[in-house]
Amino acid sequence: MAQFEKEIVQAVLIADNNVWNFKPLSDEGSTALLPLVNVRMLDYALMALNRSGVEEVFVYTSLYRSSIREHIRAGIATDAAWSFKMTVHVIGDEGCRCFGDAMRDLDNKALIRGNFILLGADTVTNADLRPVLEQHKRQAKFDKGTAATLVFKECANNVRTGNELLIAVDRRNDRLHYHQRLRMHHKESRYQIPLDVFLGNSCVALHHNLLDPQIAIGSPSMLSLFNDNFDFQTRDDFVRGLLINEELLDSRIYVAMLPAAQYAHKVNNWPAYQLVSRDIINRWAYPFVPDIGLYKLQQQYVFHKDNIYKSPEAHVSKVALLQNVVIQAGSHVDSGTVISDSVIGANCRIGKNCRLTNAYLMAGVTVMDNCKLEHCVVGDGAIINVNCDVSAGCVLGAKSVLPAKTTLAKTLITSTPSRRRSEDEVAVELKSIGPNAYIVSDLTTGDPEDSDGEDLLPQQALCIPKMGDLLAPLDEISYCSDFSEDDEDGSRAVTPLPDDTNIFLGEVIDSLTRGFREKSNPDFLVLEINSSRYAYNMSLKEVNFNVVKAVFGMQSIVEPANNNVLVAINAAFKQLGPVVSNYIKSEDAMMDCLKALEDVYEENHLVREKISQIVHYLYDKDFVSESAIQAWYEQLDEEEHAHLRQSLAKLVAWLDQSSEEDDDDDEEDDD
Repeated sequence: MAQFEKEIVQAVLIADNNVWNFKPLSDEGSTALLPLVNVRMLDYALMALNRSGVEEVFVYTSLYRSSIREHIRAGIATDAAWSFKMTVHVIGDEGCRCFGDAMRDLDNKALIRGNFILLGADTVTNADLRPVLEQHKRQAKFDKGTAATLVFKECANNVRTGNELLIAVDRRNDRLHYHQRLRMHHKESRYQIPLDVFLGNSCVALHHNLLDPQIAIGSPSMLSLFNDNFDFQTRDDFVRGLLINEELLDSRIYVAMLPAAQYAHKVNNWPAYQLVSRDIINRWAYPFVPDIGLYKLQQQYVFHKDNIYKSPEAHVSKVALLQNVVIQAGSHVDSGTVISDSVIGANCRIGKNCRLTNAYLMAGVTVMDNCKLEHCVVGDGAIINVNCDVSAGCVLGAKSVLPAKTTLAKTLITSTPSRRRSEDEVAVELKSIGPNAYIVSDLTTGDPEDSDGEDLLPQQALCIPKMGDLLAPLDEISYCSDFSEDDEDGSRAVTPLPDDTNIFLGEVIDSLTRGFREKSNPDFLVLEINSSRYAYNMSLKEVNFNVVKAVFGMQSIVEPANNNVLVAINAAFKQLGPVVSNYIKSEDAMMDCLKALEDVYEENHLVREKISQIVHYLYDKDFVSESAIQAWYEQLDEEEHAHLRQSLAKLVAWLDQSSEEDDDDDEEDDD
């Protein structure tokens, strides 16, 4: 009678997420164990699964596996809230380097026996996922090609954290037809959606106000699709691949919306960490609130008005707690200190006359007298000496010691004098501001083995999203479709439709961005680009043009740290130079490169201001030749490109002079 046995509800929880965005704390431990309002993020995810009736969970991790396994054992031993009626396994593979590798390894291990819930350890949700799971099962019975159901949530805030989406779905059956992730700190004046989405479907709904909490219901075929398509590295790759090749793969994706009363958000960077902390303190994620025992089945805080959560074992005397404050047991705050919108971990000590606003202190932190902390994170056991000012998204690593009278802004601090990103890389020495305080410099994100001091451009600065003011709204955003009727005055222009070239460009930008961040082998990136080239039937000239344009279209160059576009370009070409060189070889290809730069010049005001230095850099690094620059300059229209020609005039004159001197030297040698 095995056919009548109840199907066990299984879930896969991915623990290694956003390692880059949480530096330097992610270098000291798993991001899954990062405290969020004094509770590990992994525990929020496990409790969400427990509330959804999950019976068996596979926590997949390739980093800090022993720490996560020990945390799970400790939770079971102390009767953690999630440990009842749910079995938790910690699995992984040291060779796993991305989400796609984890999915392929799970398929090879054959641990998943049916439909399963998939989410990250950094997802915080109070949603009951059982109705979504049942919806997925019903859909799978009707459509045997159902690969996954993606879960989304309407978002009401104006703060972008990188989780916002624009999608197009069939209103009749919630089938996904289009998926676009929106960029942080960016205002779209309009959206471009392929016309085929509307021509091939009679009833399409557009959603531009959605949040992606990275929750999905997967069919057994989802894992095999990853195994059959090794270019699926991320979840977005999976979605994009299925939307483009639905007929070839015979697989479809559906969508489910969470009710308005349910909360869900992914903590993928420090701004999201700040936002979700505020939401938890303001009780939007109820019952995941501080005064209810989340990890331990006992009350740890007393809830006061203005969202003040104070442990009875915390010593707070003559201290102004304004609003949205959590203070854990064993912490001591001296008189004259003002705290608002902050989280204080266990056994912290804060001196007199300090001011903390949007400060997040882990366990055992010491803050001496007269310090000001604003929009910052301080790791376990760190010490901030007297009269320090730490603000604007600073992150202090565990056990770091900040010297007295230090002022920091937008800076990452670690306690160790050198950093090593992998086993085979050389340690990078960091700039010291104290015996146990070292600035995580731009060299830790560039290539430590390539520190050529004669570069025209400096190295790339760290581009990790920082905390800031959550009340600062984005500008008003206007939306329009690819096809629109004329205004009453007939003056509105129709947005050009994205053709295969634009789709190809988007895929190359995604590949290069991921390769730049993950330090991928350039040969693998060339294979990815060539695969996209053949898929969209691009000519070599189009490939040359769009590869260069894609490099300049990466987020690190479009929105560089401190607006230093020269720094960003140098770092990008140091890593991706071999990819560009693979295509830019002949004089014709160099002209394609410079014409792409001409487009970028019109689109990016930072590039416009530094165009002469950028062209000089490309010449200096042998990406373009002297003759190619001169030929390109001659082709520029004197009226249409007057400003560009003026910006390049000195560089071209210098090249002409150098060429004449070389000719004179050759004549003297002949004599």
